[in-house]
Amino acid sequence: MIVRIVALVYVGLLLLLAGCQRGLIYYPSRASEDRATAMARADGMEPWRGNEGSVIGWRQVDALDDAPPLLVFHGNAGQASQRGYLAAVFRPEWRVYVMEYPGYGPRSGRPNESAFYAAASEAFDQLRQTYTGRPLFVGGESLGTGVAAYLAGQYPNDVAGVLLITPFTSLVDVARSHYPIFPISLLMRDRYPSRKHLRSYSGPVAFIVAEHDEVVPARLGRQLYEEYHGPKRLWTQDGRDHNTLDYSPLSHWWVEARDFLTDHKNWTAE
Repeated sequence: MIVRIVALVYVGLLLLLAGCQRGLIYYPSRASEDRATAMARADGMEPWRGNEGSVIGWRQVDALDDAPPLLVFHGNAGQASQRGYLAAVFRPEWRVYVMEYPGYGPRSGRPNESAFYAAASEAFDQLRQTYTGRPLFVGGESLGTGVAAYLAGQYPNDVAGVLLITPFTSLVDVARSHYPIFPISLLMRDRYPSRKHLRSYSGPVAFIVAEHDEVVPARLGRQLYEEYHGPKRLWTQDGRDHNTLDYSPLSHWWVEARDFLTDHKNWTAE
């Protein structure tokens, strides 16, 4: 009887996990365009509009004229208008664009892997047209590292460098670390296989992990770093967890990461 009850509970949890998995991955916050614009402007950013005129993200206001563009993808919670700290790390030497995901902030749509990839490709294509002949960089934090890795793999000749903050080998591996008793590989619909995407890329990649990351285990970021065969550097923020990273622009990891990505010819692949 006990075995039967345990089995029924397990199957019930399995079905619940399978049916609600996107609710466990994506935590969007919504806001009107006016409200989101006000939040972004408070952090020195302005609306970034797509070719059809709708807001697809936010761009840095005070960048230098010759600043290289950096397209950034934020984590799975909140919205892009709340990510001014990502621009602050790189201003004014870089011109930062923080793309908004479908279903987040004022942007329509539903959050899922294919929608994020399509939106990222559209945003990247727009920047390629805007900055013809100039190097383009991509970056991401947490879930956004999976989107950044995808772009690097899709556009290996156009992405000049990649910044990955608390990255993972794949979202399947992250989920497996949290739910080890379930057949995660069979259940996951949205997989974000960063390991696979980076195999098609050979440019410089900067990896930043949090020593005590309770959301994305640091070992997954280190594993992705070890498996990457192009120019690379790894920084570990000691004593930090997923939500307490130091984003002070003057901290050595940001200064060194910026220098590494822009002057990567001074480094050799490890």
